[in-house]
Amino acid sequence: MTYFWAIPAITASLFGSSASTVAVEPPAPAPVTAPDAEIESIAPSLSDPATEILDLEEDRNNRFTVPVMIEGMGPFDFMIDTGSQATAVTHEINEGLQLTPFGTAILVGMASRRPVDVVEVEQMTFGSHTVQDLISPVLERQNVGADGILGLDSLQDFRVLIDFREDTIAVQDVSTLRRQRQGFEIIVRARQELGQLLITDALVEGVRATVIIDTGAEASLGNFALRDQIRTQRSQDVTTTDVNGVEMVGKMSYVRSLNLGGLAMRDVALAFGDAPAFEALGLQDTPVISLGMQHLRMFDRVAIDFANRRILFDVPRDVARALRRQRNRSFNALTR
Repeated sequence: MTYFWAIPAITASLFGSSASTVAVEPPAPAPVTAPDAEIESIAPSLSDPATEILDLEEDRNNRFTVPVMIEGMGPFDFMIDTGSQATAVTHEINEGLQLTPFGTAILVGMASRRPVDVVEVEQMTFGSHTVQDLISPVLERQNVGADGILGLDSLQDFRVLIDFREDTIAVQDVSTLRRQRQGFEIIVRARQELGQLLITDALVEGVRATVIIDTGAEASLGNFALRDQIRTQRSQDVTTTDVNGVEMVGKMSYVRSLNLGGLAMRDVALAFGDAPAFEALGLQDTPVISLGMQHLRMFDRVAIDFANRRILFDVPRDVARALRRQRNRSFNALTR
């Protein structure tokens, strides 16, 4: 989750996500439990005709990329970034395709604010979906880790479904989906801010916090407002690098619990830092977490439904079995 940018000729400000990397080896994911969640049978996730599975690869920071065509040229590997408001291209694409200049913008990353060039992209296609007339910042490929970023301005009408069991990603047309829930155990309502979906009822060690689902970042990051309220101990320095190529030194620590829609994660490794991107959303003084791929992989599937402002989670099978046993025990106790 890394950039907010604005151009004088454009009234809307755009916010986005980072290509952050952590200088230390991320700890193994903490176990997930869901003591309060109601389990229902899991239906096939990708059988609906409204669903289109895209070819999927993992980039050097273990984030997902999909093939994208730009004005008939390509394919190029673009990172799916649910933390990025704008779709971005790299200098290599801009120079190769001679895209139309559109001035400059201020790009706000997790660690920095920097001016960037902005270009017009007349047509971009991923799968069978085509978006037109994009205004895109131009970034350094070495800071992105891919040929570009597929951001929220290209995804607002869809539901993005990431299946970690099958290593697939799907773009679903929510207006024609036959079933909206499709076997997900947890559904969380979200608030929209500058195109970003914000989960506002998460609890970190009992402290209410806002959560941003950020598939463009490998590591998760909390702000100092959260750290100060939960008073974490024994932190160590870690370094992240944003899409501007600027490093930020944060503090890595463990939080005892993170509860998200009834799902409880224990002993969660979390870095803390004051990021300009949080300030761009007006969250600098509010406890907030950008939840990266490091922790999203603890779930079997995650679906980000932009059109309906919902985020859906599918827990691992062993957790689901344990929950079913717990539910059956509770039912038997009530019927005795």
